Amino acid sequence: MEKTLDNARKYEETGKEAYNPKDRPAFHLTPFIGWMNDPNGFSFYKGQYHLFYQYNPYSLYWDSMHWGHAVSKDLLHWGYLPAALAPENFYDSFGVFSGSSMELSDGRQLLMYTGVIKENDIDTQTQCLAIGNGTDYKKSEKNPVINTNQLPAGFDSSNFRDPKIWKDEQGYYNCIAVSKKTDGNGAVLLYRSKDAIDWNFESVFLENDGSIGHMWECPDFFELDGKKIVCLSPQDMCAKEYKYHNGNGTVCFIGHLNKEGNKFIAESDNCIDYGIDFYAPQTIKSPDGRTIMIGWMQNWDSVNLTDRQNRNWFGQMSLPRELSIINGKLYQKPVKEIENFRQKQLLIKNQRVDAIFSNKELKGRCIDMEIAIIPEKNFLSFTINLAMDEKEDKKIILTYNAVKELLTFDRSWSGTRRAICNISECKVKASPELKLRIIMDKYSIEVFINDGQQVMTNTFYTDLNADKISFEAQGSVIMNIEKYDLDI
Repeated sequence: MEKTLDNARKYEETGKEAYNPKDRPAFHLTPFIGWMNDPNGFSFYKGQYHLFYQYNPYSLYWDSMHWGHAVSKDLLHWGYLPAALAPENFYDSFGVFSGSSMELSDGRQLLMYTGVIKENDIDTQTQCLAIGNGTDYKKSEKNPVINTNQLPAGFDSSNFRDPKIWKDEQGYYNCIAVSKKTDGNGAVLLYRSKDAIDWNFESVFLENDGSIGHMWECPDFFELDGKKIVCLSPQDMCAKEYKYHNGNGTVCFIGHLNKEGNKFIAESDNCIDYGIDFYAPQTIKSPDGRTIMIGWMQNWDSVNLTDRQNRNWFGQMSLPRELSIINGKLYQKPVKEIENFRQKQLLIKNQRVDAIFSNKELKGRCIDMEIAIIPEKNFLSFTINLAMDEKEDKKIILTYNAVKELLTFDRSWSGTRRAICNISECKVKASPELKLRIIMDKYSIEVFINDGQQVMTNTFYTDLNADKISFEAQGSVIMNIEKYDLDI
């Protein structure tokens, strides 16, 4: 089938009969049909949140990138709009890759994306525009608006992508995009424009010295609690103790701009997420002033080994998260809207656990559970078994080792049949207590640690009948639980 927007929309129409929300996550966005990866154009426009995404409607695997499109009033219930962009022009004939959006002064919505050409197995990547009304978009006659001849010397035109656009206080449009240097490492490039059409190269905004992966992808830049933030998704990272262990992951740089405002000076770097499945995050400023982040809840190294289980969709977005800076560190917590859908509260107070503890009411696959673990003198370890079946041979295991101060997420017993990475870890302090907030949907778990100081996100595809929860301890702890079912 020719990959035009009209054909993509017609194909989506044929998929309506096969769409079944029962086999989807309850509150994590999936593609309408086919494949999903990076979030694109995350924005608030005309009274609702818009989230575009990298999209192949024709297959459950990456190919022929389009932009899918969904909207929401509350960041949890998503409705699908027709595909927004397709690879139908010469300059984007191989794919409409990732990008961002903003509202123009005349009320129209601007999408900025990477157009890709493939000739003789070599990509050429440029930055392009489309403008529309929230449903339909027309590509600019001046595309590509940032061409490869606007790359500084020593940068690679086959790795030049993922524009993030914003307007500054002086009325100039700014765009950062990533490219690869001749040494194989990535960098963030800054461009400026008076009208979003004619762009000039401004500076190398932030540069990789090879210490955090090689190529960088999906840059985001914003201000948060008085600090400037750059978020990136590096490829091919090497672990640094318990940071950057998942190969293709995420990093948050906290810092400031130089006097000219054209270079970012990083003061610190840290993982955004310590799990396996979180990539390419984007942020927005909500109407009430919150900074909210969402990411692709998957890992490039495992996607082609993950069983599609006869589904007609593949790929999920993370739960949207509210961001803040506390004591110089990035904190994340679930968006407050999720608390409106809590049902069936279960409270367990001052429960001593020194062996195995379970409760017939402790179960569920769509839950919001807050746990406070208070160590006693002989405390060695604490384990939470989630999504466990009746035989207890299928389960997700979350363990805290008090001696090593190490929290481990292990999905090895979730039913996986491939040699993929199943274990993620992070260093965590449990003094005076360890606080965990566990958000579980049908096929994912997001663990917010110590009020959001760290997060671990992982997907799994255990049968939905596996819904038991139990606890174990070596030594003794006092445990407090506040658990809700989520009806979304």
